[in-house]
Amino acid sequence: MKKIIINQTPWQTRIAITRDGRVQNIYFSSPTVEHLERSYYKGTITKVLPGMQTAFVDINQPKAGFLHISEVDRDLAIQKISHTTELGQEAPKKKRQEKPDIAKIFKEGEQVLVQVSKEPVYEKGAKLTTCFTLPGRFIVLMPNIPRIGVSKKIENREERQRLKEIVGKELGETMGAIIRTSAEDQSEKEILKDVRYLVSVWEGIQKAFKDAEPAQRIYEDLPLALQIVRDHLDDDVEAVITDDRDSQQQMYKFIKKIAPEFADRIRYYNNPINIFDFYGIQSQLLDALKKKAELKSGGSLIIETTEAMTVVDVNTGKFVGKTNLEETILKTNLEAAEEVVRQLRLRNIGGLIVIDFIDMATAANRQKLMRHFEKTLKERDRFQSVVLKVSEFGLVQMTRKRSGKTLQQQLTDDCPNCKGSGHVMSLRTECFGLLRTLESAMLDAKKETEYVLSVSPEMFDYLTKEQYNSILALEKHFGGKLVLESKKGLVLSAYELKEKK
Repeated sequence: MKKIIINQTPWQTRIAITRDGRVQNIYFSSPTVEHLERSYYKGTITKVLPGMQTAFVDINQPKAGFLHISEVDRDLAIQKISHTTELGQEAPKKKRQEKPDIAKIFKEGEQVLVQVSKEPVYEKGAKLTTCFTLPGRFIVLMPNIPRIGVSKKIENREERQRLKEIVGKELGETMGAIIRTSAEDQSEKEILKDVRYLVSVWEGIQKAFKDAEPAQRIYEDLPLALQIVRDHLDDDVEAVITDDRDSQQQMYKFIKKIAPEFADRIRYYNNPINIFDFYGIQSQLLDALKKKAELKSGGSLIIETTEAMTVVDVNTGKFVGKTNLEETILKTNLEAAEEVVRQLRLRNIGGLIVIDFIDMATAANRQKLMRHFEKTLKERDRFQSVVLKVSEFGLVQMTRKRSGKTLQQQLTDDCPNCKGSGHVMSLRTECFGLLRTLESAMLDAKKETEYVLSVSPEMFDYLTKEQYNSILALEKHFGGKLVLESKKGLVLSAYELKEKK
């Protein structure tokens, strides 16, 4: 069974979703940090790049958002091109298979309604779309995409058809929706209540767009706690536990309104011990920032993320098995497959992912592993993913939808010494660099002058024990005197050189 654990303070809200005591997802929000994803803006087109088929849009952020042609609603594109033709420009004669040109859809300076589909990451601005979505409890409304989809997790054909008819009848031919797993076996009345509420929200967004100032945010999603409850509360959730009385009351009223059958699962945690410590979440959170993730069997995963992709390496570690090597490898790989899915969710890793499972000699075992991995992804991961077959090198390649920043990006900054590389110069290398710097600095030194060189304690020990003869050689060459001084507070690469008075 799952639990939703909420730690709320004036400076931060933290929400963890656990299954059998193990953290599956973690979410953060803070009054001082702006979250853009799912928000709607009245954007201003600042630049159109036909070569990249991308428009840059001002949404009042440090970096302009980018809108690719693939994220432009087809009907909007046709409408824009038709409008241009009506103004007197000749409509281009297109071949049937010719792709639309973003330069014919948008012009610099015009206002456009956009939604943030991905948060800014690294040096990139927010990713924008005009294929709008509005999430509800049972459906995700697509107000300008007239297509009805049903969650793959709803497998009963009759139920899928029933749900499509209910939603399609209400929305007509101008809107569409994705029917969520939570809609399965729900009454028509409850589903229609959700649909009508989202349609009214969309109408409000359209009205707000007309009255808004350029680059103004005109709609944002619910507060984080209510989002999580809306998206995750189902029969599999045992309890929603919060340590804030006001938050409990707010969630209780919200759930009483949209899903009264779950209202008794909203509980208040009244204990002096921090709720994340009590449920063992804090320690798991710190473990998720490490490269190495331990498996119960004794094996491990090594997870390393770059800007281009994430690489996961599976090791047997201390697990030696009980019968033969192939069985040991299979058991490790099956356990690793489940843990990989958990770590991807917990660390919020998206994009291109390459997994190096341990090589198996038997084709049947490889197929068993892939079936288990894909099944676990389908059952436990809400985000869309695509998994390819095992490559000739024994690697599994997959993509997973990005959503916001990774756990590491949310909780850590680059080291000021290594600048995020994970490596610093060795003591020996730093010492040789210092000696070269001294050699250059003393070119203009006066003869018979005494200088004081202040360095870190580590550098002082290395110079006096390993490179003292080099210091003597510098003194002899320049005819001056160099006094070494150990100074706390200096980093390894820092030094101070002063003339002694």
